[in-house]
Order: sequence, then structure tokens, then C-alpha cells
Amino acid sequence: MIRVLLAEDQAMVRGALSALLRLECDMDVVATAADGLEAWQLVEQQLPDVLVTDIEMPGLTGLELAQRVRDKALGCKVVIVTTFARPGYLRRALEAGVVGYLLKDAPAEQLAEALRKVHRGGRAIDPQLAVDAWSEADPLNDRERQVLRLAGEGMSAGEVAAQLHLSQGTVRNYLSEAIGKLNVGNRIEAYRLARQKGWL
Repeated sequence: MIRVLLAEDQAMVRGALSALLRLECDMDVVATAADGLEAWQLVEQQLPDVLVTDIEMPGLTGLELAQRVRDKALGCKVVIVTTFARPGYLRRALEAGVVGYLLKDAPAEQLAEALRKVHRGGRAIDPQLAVDAWSEADPLNDRERQVLRLAGEGMSAGEVAAQLHLSQGTVRNYLSEAIGKLNVGNRIEAYRLARQKGWL
């Protein structure tokens, strides 16, 4: 049996995916989680074979979850199932150790086949996204991305500085670097462009 843990913050989608996977005779959904922090606790408790997760979730994102699984060497395969058909997300997912990346509008039977494939040691990546992912590089480094995300979500430079334990001047420098790299006029435009490209 392939032991699956499912992390998805939308209850209806989580229920539908769980019901779908429970129809498969070789799969067991051992737990479901409504946010990233709950998912991480369950990964450590249940040690599933495969973690199926969305990207955007409260607490921890799917990408942050994948990084934790990789860093702890838990042996759990991570498959992203998302609405975000953005090459930037796929690039970052692969860098975080994700072995599967599927879109929510893919045919239902593709998910079970993808889980079998990654469980056997393969990869299951949407082919068009795989091509697009390497066409445009993400210019931001991790710290610029972190600062830009918080600033774009409405935090002041002081609030970002306090949360990340940086000086306000350092935060302004990171924002300035991000704005320059993205060739836009201000941090709101930088945030919008980076979101659109899947770099945040």
C-alpha cells in the first residue's frame, strides 16, 4: 500500500482528493491536513510514503513543506497539486525536492498514476510546465523574495525588519535590489510581477 498524506486548505478539494485516492486499491490516505503546520506535524508522526500538497496554504506553503521534508531526509516523496501553472513555481518546487507537480484541472486518473510513479522512484511533472520552467530564470534571491512577499502583503519596512530580525535599512536595500532586478517602479509593481511569474 502507498501511504498518502494530503495537505489542502480548501475543505471541498481536500475531501474530493481524499475520496478519489481512497477508491484506489493500492493507496491508503493516512491523514489529511488543512494547513502547512498541521501537515508538517502529521508528516513527522505518520511518516507517509507520499505527501500530496497544494502550494498556497496558511502556516507553511507547500514549497516550505517540501524543503523541510528534504532537509530532514524523511524519505517521503512530495507531489504538488495546484492551480498555479507558473514556471517559477515549478522551478522552485524542483529545487525544494518535489518529485511531482500536477495541475488541479488535470484528469483525475492522472493523480493516482503520478503517485504510483513517484512511489516507484520516478517523477511526474506536467510536461508543458517543465519546458516553460527553464525559459525564464528567477532573478530574486531567497532574502529578497522573503522581504518582497511581506512588503507586498502590506507590511511596513519596520514590520518586515522586526519579523525577519533585520534593520530597516537592510530591508529597504533588499526591496531596492528586487525592484531593480525586476525593472519596475516600486515595491507594489515588483510584488505583482513576481507573483505573476511564480517567483514568490
